[in-house]
Amino acid sequence: MNHSSSLSAPARRARRTVLLGLAVLGVAAVLFVIRRPLAMSAPVCMAGQWQRCLGTFNGVVLMTVVTVPAALLVAWGLARLRAAAGVTWAWRRSLAEVAMVHGTVPFVWMTMMPGSGAGVVPGRFSLVPLRDLVTMGPLGIAGNLLVFASLGFFAPVRFAALASLPRVLALGAGCSVLVETAQYVLRLDRVSSVDDVLVNAAGAGLAALASRRWWRGRAGAPADPARPVPVSGVTAP
Repeated sequence: MNHSSSLSAPARRARRTVLLGLAVLGVAAVLFVIRRPLAMSAPVCMAGQWQRCLGTFNGVVLMTVVTVPAALLVAWGLARLRAAAGVTWAWRRSLAEVAMVHGTVPFVWMTMMPGSGAGVVPGRFSLVPLRDLVTMGPLGIAGNLLVFASLGFFAPVRFAALASLPRVLALGAGCSVLVETAQYVLRLDRVSSVDDVLVNAAGAGLAALASRRWWRGRAGAPADPARPVPVSGVTAP
């Protein structure tokens, strides 16, 4: 029996309210922790010194937070257009598309930031699994888990073809391989590591598990309309 379908409407609304409240509190807690680094980058970014602003982790995080209202406006516009065209689940699709882009591009940008020896130091790579995890540290591991977390969370919500944990893991690993290859080819003074690929893929997979109840193709999730099936030998027109 589907437990969620057996809940009454007030219970479902209460659960959604609790989840939304927890999400808001979580975001507020994160912003409180990083408020000082963001405040340090604010004068440079607000002055329009984009090279210095977007050339630091703090600046990228600040601009990601600042552009959240713009991202929500884009999602609202897409949803309105789709709703007017009669597209089902317009809000869910639009929010998923905007969120996975807005939550992924800044992290990919940060992974592509050149080091001090960019263009001079030859490309380096590490293909021994689990060897670099020790040197990453907790902060490095957490950052790598977040790189494709938004993609893993929202891609199966938006695309039925990705509503599978192995597919999400493959998507995260594939995107990570592209990033690591670009770091090596462009000689960004970064180490292209197989451990980065493993942790990036794990982050996408864990995020996908967190959104599993909203995946496309699952019961109650948006699905493309099926063609009519002939009944009793009668062929549909």
